[in-house]
Amino acid sequence: MLLLGCIKEVSDYELAISLPNGLSGFVPVTQISDAYSKLLTKQVAQGELLEELHSLPDMYSPGTLVRCIVTSIEKSADGRRSVKLSIDPTEVNKGLSSTALAAGMLLSGSVLSVEDHGYLIDIGVTGTHAFLPHQKAKNYIKAVKKGPDLKIGQNLNCLIVEVKNEGRVVCLSIDRSEVAASIATERQNWALSNLLPGLVVKARVQKVAPLGMKLKFLSYFTGIVDFMHMDPEKSMSYSPDQVVKACVLSVHPTSRAVRLTLRPPFLHPGGAPRQLPGQRMGAVLEEATVKAFYKQFGAIFELDDGTLAFARLKHLSKTRKSFKPGAFKEGCKHKCRIIDYSLMDEMCVISLKHQVIEARFLQYQDIHTGDVVQGKVVSLKPIGMQVKVADGIRGLVPSLHLSDVILKQPEKKYNIGDEVKCRVLECNPGGKKLILTLKKSLVQSKLPVLSNYEDAKPGLITHGFVVCAREFGCIVKFYNDVKGLVPKNELGSEPISCPDKVFYEGQVLKVMVLKCEPQQERLLLSFRLSSKPGPEDKWKCTPKEKQEVKYQIGEIVDVKILKKKDNGLEVSILEDEDNVVAWIPTLHLSDFVATSKLLWHCLQEGDVLPRVMYLSDKGEHIILSRKSAVISAVQEEQVVRNFSEIQPGMLLTGYVRNVMPFGVFVEFPFGVTGLAPKVSMSDKFVTDTKDHFVVGQTVIAKVMSIDEEKQRVLLNLKVSECSSGDSAAESFALLNQYFKELKEIRDLLRRGEPSICELVPGKRVHLVVQDVREDGSALFSGSSVTGLTVTATRYHLGDKNIAPGEKRKALVLHVDALTSEVYVSLREELLKQRPKRVSTRS
Repeated sequence: MLLLGCIKEVSDYELAISLPNGLSGFVPVTQISDAYSKLLTKQVAQGELLEELHSLPDMYSPGTLVRCIVTSIEKSADGRRSVKLSIDPTEVNKGLSSTALAAGMLLSGSVLSVEDHGYLIDIGVTGTHAFLPHQKAKNYIKAVKKGPDLKIGQNLNCLIVEVKNEGRVVCLSIDRSEVAASIATERQNWALSNLLPGLVVKARVQKVAPLGMKLKFLSYFTGIVDFMHMDPEKSMSYSPDQVVKACVLSVHPTSRAVRLTLRPPFLHPGGAPRQLPGQRMGAVLEEATVKAFYKQFGAIFELDDGTLAFARLKHLSKTRKSFKPGAFKEGCKHKCRIIDYSLMDEMCVISLKHQVIEARFLQYQDIHTGDVVQGKVVSLKPIGMQVKVADGIRGLVPSLHLSDVILKQPEKKYNIGDEVKCRVLECNPGGKKLILTLKKSLVQSKLPVLSNYEDAKPGLITHGFVVCAREFGCIVKFYNDVKGLVPKNELGSEPISCPDKVFYEGQVLKVMVLKCEPQQERLLLSFRLSSKPGPEDKWKCTPKEKQEVKYQIGEIVDVKILKKKDNGLEVSILEDEDNVVAWIPTLHLSDFVATSKLLWHCLQEGDVLPRVMYLSDKGEHIILSRKSAVISAVQEEQVVRNFSEIQPGMLLTGYVRNVMPFGVFVEFPFGVTGLAPKVSMSDKFVTDTKDHFVVGQTVIAKVMSIDEEKQRVLLNLKVSECSSGDSAAESFALLNQYFKELKEIRDLLRRGEPSICELVPGKRVHLVVQDVREDGSALFSGSSVTGLTVTATRYHLGDKNIAPGEKRKALVLHVDALTSEVYVSLREELLKQRPKRVSTRS
């Protein structure tokens, strides 16, 4: 089948082609032309690069119209069909003979050789030699900007200027103005056996129907224009016998069915269809209006900018069964996402499927180096594992990156279909190349991603992996193929004589940047993290520090409570000869603000608190913290010790120091602070900052930008931006910590208020009605709730009419230990439910 197509993407090995009606295909590098294939074969045989052989990107550009012929249609394992095409003139023009050639004909040609006065062109017609003079080519060469000359294998839209010796010699032109003015006529003797796509004809409308119309052209040819290829400006004004200009889109080889287009960009040969603005691809539109619905094909929509879009039938609903035709009447509005753009139809292709609208990735351009992605194992090969990240997006996990250690038999750990969490090491959208890693040390790392030499500032600490260990040191690689050298003297605090015996290929290690020359791509690194105090430095102090300070930030100590004060606890550090007194602010007792207040309420003087971290010695007290997330961040070195270490993109754990109308100030361990402006505080719209954050709240913040001159840091606190990738694991870890602290509080409460400890949500209790309030709520008393205020709201009394003195059975809903208030329900549907026993296993 012959088709007119438009080049969508160009790579070294193939051309991706947009075809009519939202279809697509590809032209392999071996289907360009006979001359180009011979050069490829010669280069492979000689094993060296040929000067006359140019790559496809050197010859072809996206947006160029080409004539194609379908060579095969292959079906993949997942049911997807792949259309293989050829633009070789020998295949495309095989219906033509030398005697059928006539002046004014427009056909495909390919550069065969470069001569002194022009070019020999292969037009695929046996016995015919075609010549293109330099004069007829210079205008085109200047416009396409692909070098001073045409190249062997370059596909051209050729106009026959002159035919000599009964078609054995033809003279051609590719002058843009001459080609654009060409039109196929009856005098050129076109037949159904040799009719070519891309020909512009004058046609007469025979019949107009809802799905398109029928045209007559070149005296006795008939063709169809479908609804997607009418001129959008005139689609309602076509009538029988009207004369229109049309372009041949396709010719079927057996049925001889001809399809045409009336869209303006195709009505001038050599033109190019409109492109979609880059920012529109992947856009989610809240409202797209149905313009027309075709029950066998799909629906046409009008988008917010007035352009038209097409959604295939399968993209209108999740499944065929859930599809409701009534929802696609003209004027109905739907939420959709732009998933593609058909150059040949000049239309966006959209989807209404919820899973497509919510999908994180639609194309390779959506993926960035350092992203943590979920994927499914597709295949395991010696070079590594192929992973499907999304429809049409696949990546490779090299064998070196299947695990933190080298796997000899990866098939024992991974199976086809397994879900895996990877991190993007490299993404090249142009070449559709995606390299991933499964190394947990890299996937879970919260240190900054080093993906270019410009970001490698001295003092930066990050994770890298060893690719080579020799007597001179180690070569360490990062993201986007950034690599550097760790010289022998920087491998450790002790001399290492044989680095290859200590370090191994693929080993993930923390490294610090010592020096970087971005232009030369030279990077000097160290495994000695100077910011981390060594054993011999632990008791040393800088001149700025007080001589008596003998604790380092991050050091874990046990303390004993000396005195409870309104805003914290005065404690003494145990196992300290000098009985050093320190201070734990109430809000540093826990990551959870409510839990902090409860803990302060329950703790008593004399209690011992284990595993408290030395935070700072600012002011008159040593400040300690019991915030679990902050302690973990310091111990795992997911912190910055000074302003020079901060890099955009870092995820840091800290706590709210102040809440202002314009934003939130966040402090991190080691005293670095930053501001999260109001617009970057929450995924929701923020009216009042105090409704979203409170002083002392533990937060994870993402560094947006830094101002080195003013020493300012701008932060982002949006949950959608501050996840390291595995949000489920993070949430469960926080929840686990929360319940652990609640258990600790319950144990502490048993000392002074045992009755409140026995009351847990879901417990059934017998109560006596004390009073019924004006608002319909009721107060209760009972032996199991002595000293507590027990309340049931009007809703939770159900349909019962109660009076003071009555005995009732109730279900505990919530216990507030701080205020000694208990909330219960008398509703039958809750009381009838059988309690479920939940067991927690560590």
